[in-house]
Amino acid sequence: MLTVIALAMIVLNTQCETAKPAAATPEPAVKPAPATPIDAKKAELGERVWNPEWDAVVERLVPPQMLSRQVPRDVEHFCPRFYDMSETNKRAFWAYFFQALAGAEAGLNPKSRAHHTQPEVDTRDEVSGMYGRTEGLLQLTYADQKRYGCDFDWKRDRTLPPNQRSILQPENNLDCGIKILANQIIDQRKPLLSRSSYWSTLQPGTLSYRVFAKQMTNPPAACGLKVRSTHVTPATTTATVKAQAEQAKSPQ
Repeated sequence: MLTVIALAMIVLNTQCETAKPAAATPEPAVKPAPATPIDAKKAELGERVWNPEWDAVVERLVPPQMLSRQVPRDVEHFCPRFYDMSETNKRAFWAYFFQALAGAEAGLNPKSRAHHTQPEVDTRDEVSGMYGRTEGLLQLTYADQKRYGCDFDWKRDRTLPPNQRSILQPENNLDCGIKILANQIIDQRKPLLSRSSYWSTLQPGTLSYRVFAKQMTNPPAACGLKVRSTHVTPATTTATVKAQAEQAKSPQ
């Protein structure tokens, strides 16, 4: 009888252990990214600056592969110590990278909408039917919803005012940009800087690439890149720039 009771207790304990919910995956550690030169300049001019919350968005959404040695070697052009840094610093680097990309693409304006007339980009969007339109911080298209699984909803958006559309929401836009870059450098194993990059800003030799490169002069100190910017230092973060901008706007 005691043996039966003991066996029943073991079964019961096993079932209880099995029923325990899986531990939640902890959120990755994040930190404010350094400010790009354009971010600091916009603060000086009293214009809208980069939101530090967007750093956290990027740092949280960057996939593990973009923190590994799968990242192509030309990342060292902007961050010489990338492979030796902690994951937290790597996430901060990517937050800085996308800030620089948004600076070159949209002047850090999340509501930016452009109509391109150059033949290579004035093409029909297979989802929205529009020609040559790019939108948001990273100047993306509704076709990216279909190509990369981005969280854009053209059917709903076409009934909304432009500034309320899903493609213009910073988190959606940045999430999509991360997916596009991961496809380029991880899935396709292309360099970070490529003639066939989604963005002309990442195509060496173009005018927009030179604009982007000027913004990549103040990455996290852990990168070990000698700072060449005259507008910012590694201690200047997106959080300090935003605080300065808000203080300048407040009544004296």
